[in-house]
Amino acid sequence: MTQRDYYEVLGVPKNASNEDLKSAFRRLARQYHPDVNSEPDAEERFKEINEAYAVLSDSDRRAAYDRYGHAGVRGPGGTTDFTVDFSDFADIFGDLFGFGGFGRTSRRTRNAPRRGADLQYRLELSFEEAVFGVEKEIEITRDEVCATCQGSGAEPGTSPVRCSTCNGNGEVRQVRQTILGSMVQVSTCPTCNGSGETIASPCHTCQGRGLERRTRKKVVNIPAGVDNGTQIRLAGEGQPGVNGGPNGSLYVAVQVKSHKFFRRRDNDVLLDLDINIAQATLGAEVEIPTVDGKATLKIPGGTQPGKVLRMRGKGVPHLRSNGRGDQLVIVNVEIPTRLTNEQRRLFEQLAKSLGSDVRPQERSFLDWLKETLGG
Repeated sequence: MTQRDYYEVLGVPKNASNEDLKSAFRRLARQYHPDVNSEPDAEERFKEINEAYAVLSDSDRRAAYDRYGHAGVRGPGGTTDFTVDFSDFADIFGDLFGFGGFGRTSRRTRNAPRRGADLQYRLELSFEEAVFGVEKEIEITRDEVCATCQGSGAEPGTSPVRCSTCNGNGEVRQVRQTILGSMVQVSTCPTCNGSGETIASPCHTCQGRGLERRTRKKVVNIPAGVDNGTQIRLAGEGQPGVNGGPNGSLYVAVQVKSHKFFRRRDNDVLLDLDINIAQATLGAEVEIPTVDGKATLKIPGGTQPGKVLRMRGKGVPHLRSNGRGDQLVIVNVEIPTRLTNEQRRLFEQLAKSLGSDVRPQERSFLDWLKETLGG
């Protein structure tokens, strides 16, 4: 029977990378393994896939195959060892047979120190608190080492004992016969969950967990200049580590309330200001709010609607450097809709003195405003 081309078997091109080969093998092995595929030719297809990958995944055998074909990878008598290192595919056979590997995960690895999980706390601030910074007291609930059993999980006066199921190894092994030969099935001990020990008398406080839930108060220093989405990391304030590992971190995620007058753009504060037509025409000095309190703003004569007046240094402090942004005052000129008889008379006199000429506008006010504010 003529053998198929190995590249054709795996469905990859001749210039396929090692990762391409591995991906193809993983996909086909899951599809055609006889334990999951009941088609009559599944076993033969699986052996063919295994053979193709065994050759192409080895750089020397692949080079010989590319040069001489099937003859280049066969030894005396036409035999070849088509053995694959299945240690790279523990997840495939874990899916097929229900175990997590070939003994590569040792008890030492399972019991190695591991960092605790991180926690997140959402903190709402006022606009001014975000601008200038503040100290806030928060409450967090987390696991802590049980004060009664000191983390052992056993009632005081007792101690954990060696697991009788796994004899303290933390894992159980079974030998399974497959078409590829004997395979050792290694799984976490169901009795001790891999710890190698069992607790006969669980601690009455933590019920054997070694941890208890506690609520703690913590003062958090919020720096000036934070904004929506800013996260402040408090190292070691998260969940406790496992097997002596370090604690996780607590991330305080900032949310800033909207303000009655102010809006924020990066480190600048934006304020919309309404003035009357006389103030816009003649100029004026007006008192306006800033994040620092009341301040006097000079309105130049002839100010047009949409004019942006800049108050330097009245914005938000830079979070990671010195200096502050500016306050940008966007002027809106209010056109009166109701006039007294005297006001109407004065406007009619003004209209006569200004003339009745009109001029077309090349750009819209909205375009000009977007350009002024940087888009």
